[in-house]
Amino acid sequence: MVPKRTSWMSSLSLRSLAASRHQARPYSQAPSGFPASHRACLSKIWLPTGGITASGEEDGHSKLIRAGYLRQSHAGIFHMLPLGQRVQEKLEKLIDKHMMQVGASKVSLSSISSQALWEKTNRLDGYGPELFRLNDRKETPYLLAPTHEEEITTLVSKLATSYKNLPIRLYQIGRKYRDEMRPRHGLLRSREFVMKDLYTFDATIESALQTYSEVRAAYSRLFDELKLPYLVAEASSGDIGGDLSHEYHLPSTVGEDNVLSCDSCTYVANEELAVARPRSSDKAQSLVKHCWHGITKDRSTLVTVWCMVPQELADSPVNTHAIKSIVPGLDSGVEDPKALWESVIKSATREAAEKPKTIHIVDQTYGNQTLEAADLSSATTEVEVIKSSQGGQPLNILKIQNGDSCAQCSSGTLRLQKAVELGHTFHLGTRYSEPLGANVQLRENITVPMQMGCHGIGVSRILGAVADHLADEKGLNWPRVIAPFEVVVIPGRGVEEGDAIRVYDYIAKGDGSQDSKATQPVDVVLDDRTESFPWKMKDADTVGYPIIVLLGRNWASEGLCEVQCRRLSVKKNVPLSDLPVCINDLLSQL
Repeated sequence: MVPKRTSWMSSLSLRSLAASRHQARPYSQAPSGFPASHRACLSKIWLPTGGITASGEEDGHSKLIRAGYLRQSHAGIFHMLPLGQRVQEKLEKLIDKHMMQVGASKVSLSSISSQALWEKTNRLDGYGPELFRLNDRKETPYLLAPTHEEEITTLVSKLATSYKNLPIRLYQIGRKYRDEMRPRHGLLRSREFVMKDLYTFDATIESALQTYSEVRAAYSRLFDELKLPYLVAEASSGDIGGDLSHEYHLPSTVGEDNVLSCDSCTYVANEELAVARPRSSDKAQSLVKHCWHGITKDRSTLVTVWCMVPQELADSPVNTHAIKSIVPGLDSGVEDPKALWESVIKSATREAAEKPKTIHIVDQTYGNQTLEAADLSSATTEVEVIKSSQGGQPLNILKIQNGDSCAQCSSGTLRLQKAVELGHTFHLGTRYSEPLGANVQLRENITVPMQMGCHGIGVSRILGAVADHLADEKGLNWPRVIAPFEVVVIPGRGVEEGDAIRVYDYIAKGDGSQDSKATQPVDVVLDDRTESFPWKMKDADTVGYPIIVLLGRNWASEGLCEVQCRRLSVKKNVPLSDLPVCINDLLSQL
């Protein structure tokens, strides 16, 4: 039987409750009998959906735009619209919960940082053109911070002077800036982005490593709650510094990182640090001799790499990260290092304090072959040949390929996956505390620099990555924990507004049970707009609500709600009395 509508709502209609989908109704103008403070209605939210035709090969970012989550302001810069802001706020609350579990306090640091601080830590030149720089009216140089290690270290150094003040764990969620040369993939590589940064300060290395372990565990719990197939990879610390770091990746075809994982053991590493067992000698017949060229940032040294590679990989066979571990000053961004080197040689003079140098690096695939005199000929006065690591091991500097043997176990093979980096943890040691004077007194006359950690999560990047990873041909799909709304109720043509409101209330309040999590309240919204029933159903798929509840023909004839969950391929009719349990059961899987 169809539930009876209450008399105090009898004169209302869904059409009279709805506003245009392009104009929000102020809460103060909500019609009587429909308490705006208790019900979320799409007529009251500005949702600029519709009007954009889906492209043939639409990625997640395009779906975010078409569904009304965001709009581009300038290249690599975006405005977050109400739906997008709601997703971002839910993600921030999730992060807040897990940061509280590690005893972190939330702060808000200024987006403007002093260039003088960056000079003290020798990072100003390293970031180079990626920094947005500005001067105030007194010509004091500042920058828009892409990260806040210098500022937070300076702050803490003034407020904590004794080991008794430690440990300190401070985090913020705020806007960061990086002047990307080629912003791309929407929120995945933008010039203005939202990040969570946790900075930790400890008195000893042992305490700092314990903090690092606790934060890593919190990150795993956070990504588990998002129910994403993430990978945790050993990683390079890069420009941030430190000697221990891990990355949290989401496999994605639009990812810019390469992550290798073993199919037999637990080994996972970013391409920068990944190692594989040497390729077997039975492949030697298919290899060709190859010489790769590079140059150092100061243009004083030519780097050549000698190796044997498969013909199909001869264009770019080497792992530049492995070469940087041998020659830290390598500039991997130069397109034609050999031509640049020739100009260096021409400009070099006998009076120069430092003569140009050539370093020849010989990969283990080169075997027992010797470099001929013609190979070693150079216009430089100094030539160095490197054939092994400092530990005496043969060099392995070729890019790792799918199917290479794992170096950590005897039977596994490595799988190469494109991935998006969602989070990164760093043990910094004294990288920033020493140059910035962040010291604490352990006991009388004994002062030591603080041991630091930095732990980031790309908030806006997660939105873009999840959108791309879970989207299908119909639209977006959100994990329930960050979905703009967990459930949308869509009443069909002719359904009384009182019926729609009753279903909404029943879902929102649950069944009143305090003992079962299966029937707890959920975050629900009512689509009370004036558009047609088919339009609203298509729009719900585009927006990506985890669960859609339709009040259609079966509601009118039998009092049944149609429950749809696209990600779980569920479509079934449920009586109102069973609706909360059904919905919570589905949400628990999302």
